[in-house]
Amino acid sequence: MSRQRSRRTIANAVAIEGHGLHSGIYTTLELRPANPGDGIVFHRKDLGNLEIAVRQDSTTALDHATSVGLDDVSVGTIEHLLSAMQASGVTDACLVIDGPEVPIIDGSALPFVHLIEAAGLRELDREASPIRIERPIVVESGDRFIRIDPAAELSVSYTIAFDHPAIGVQSLDWVADPVSFATEIAPARTFGFLAEVEKLRAVGLARGGSVDNCIVLDDATVTNGPLRFHDEFVRHKIVDLLGDLVLLERPVIGRITAYKAGHALHSRFVEALLRASEQEQPARSASRYDRTVV
Repeated sequence: MSRQRSRRTIANAVAIEGHGLHSGIYTTLELRPANPGDGIVFHRKDLGNLEIAVRQDSTTALDHATSVGLDDVSVGTIEHLLSAMQASGVTDACLVIDGPEVPIIDGSALPFVHLIEAAGLRELDREASPIRIERPIVVESGDRFIRIDPAAELSVSYTIAFDHPAIGVQSLDWVADPVSFATEIAPARTFGFLAEVEKLRAVGLARGGSVDNCIVLDDATVTNGPLRFHDEFVRHKIVDLLGDLVLLERPVIGRITAYKAGHALHSRFVEALLRASEQEQPARSASRYDRTVV
């Protein structure tokens, strides 16, 4: 995946439909080809085809999902779709949606991998200009962090730690590759805790969540097993991270190490990468790496 250098779009229009995880609203999402340099853009069909570009400065919410918006209009839970696009090397696409949230389907990125496979891919006559890491960059928040080091390809080492007997500490090292993404990463589903459901619904979240689109945990175990992987939870965190990296609008090459991160820290990490990429001749400080504490 990291070796893809030309921009890429889908070859044919395809569509998928379903309920949103948080809004519960039934929507139809259509993926259409785009021109080189268009980027990935949502079009709210229900609101006069209002355009919302997928980029860091468009993010509007990061609690339990990633959303992008313009003024008071947004599209939520975009990360699973974007993760599949990242793995497929798609840099330009027109995403037509008739509601406020991408369908959750089964809670994983796999339906979107299949959707893109059905559409086919088309190379575009323009380079993707990847961000190449020249020195380590780290973003920290308490004991949580994300770091990227120079490397020849994109890879991820992710660790999570939950005080729950069914999760505990899980770690996974993965070298980015579209084939292994489809088999080892994309099928991992999002997860939630029964103890938090009422609190989430009270603030307008998780209204479309069910045992069909989310791993559900009570105080002791998974209530709707079996799991697809014994470490499905950390695999899904990699899904989320890859989706959030699409907000860079460019591929990135480096070795990413994440510890107890999530959407909010992913966003701070993207901001740090964008700042670094904007410095054509970055001033070198005495520090051996760039650190941001949030």
